[in-house]
Amino acid sequence: MTDTRAGFVALIGEPNAGKSTLLNRMVGAKVSIVTHKVQTTRARIRGIAMAGAAQIVFVDTPGIFRPRRRLDRSMVKAAWGGASDADVIVLLIEAHRGLTEGAQAIIDRLRDEMPKGKPVALAINKIDRVKAETLLALAEAANQAFPFAKTFMISAERGYGVEALRDWLAGEVPEGPWFYPEDQIADLPMRMIAAEMTREKLTLRLHEELPYQLTVETEKWEDKPDGTTRIDQIVYVARDGHKGIVLGNRGETIKAIGQAARADISEFLGRTVHLFLQVKVRPNWLEEAERYSEMGLDFKDGDA
Repeated sequence: MTDTRAGFVALIGEPNAGKSTLLNRMVGAKVSIVTHKVQTTRARIRGIAMAGAAQIVFVDTPGIFRPRRRLDRSMVKAAWGGASDADVIVLLIEAHRGLTEGAQAIIDRLRDEMPKGKPVALAINKIDRVKAETLLALAEAANQAFPFAKTFMISAERGYGVEALRDWLAGEVPEGPWFYPEDQIADLPMRMIAAEMTREKLTLRLHEELPYQLTVETEKWEDKPDGTTRIDQIVYVARDGHKGIVLGNRGETIKAIGQAARADISEFLGRTVHLFLQVKVRPNWLEEAERYSEMGLDFKDGDA
């Protein structure tokens, strides 16, 4: 029998560097929400990819940024916790943005805090946006700042270079039995993945600060005898004014969000889904410990 390998890989980087897109591309399914807004990944969503006899479990950490609120602090703590616990780390930086102040700060912390000998790869993403000489100069500068085990030029969106990265990771994770069944692609409960898919649609539809002031919870999940599934979700917002924004004129906004989320969830589950959304005001949800544990974050990590 072929010797199996299995290990955890942390994807780290600034917000919007392409971590969720890369995770979804590696796994071959949509398990982490992808939006154009920063800070959309809150929980440490794990996607599971198979590469030959290796099982690669991806820890999709929140983007690392300068935290302001309790939720921000918990997210950044979770990101570094995911990195230090992983067998291999992949740092994503955007080709067109280069070595930003934020990327440099992450590299400095990697150098100072990560155990020696832990493999850290550099993945320069969105390479289709810059010329070859710019890419080479960026790779050289980054490798002078930190001794990366390997550097990959990728486009997570288009899939270029992703297979080479996955094959390398398959050889880097430790030998050992698989953690999950071969056909499992995520270790989050389906209720949470469904809630994340709805939150993605809310984030895409709404603007400015509001998406960080709301959360989605799956309240009920019923698999019907006819093969369909009924899902009831609650969208919690922090203020009365936010409720009106989410509902929209005559409920048109929430209706459109519900239709888009239902289509995604149905495709993911491979069956017809009936999705029912309610919007409720919960002024202090950002300060409720229970909400944090549901997102896989530690409430105490948000304490200054």
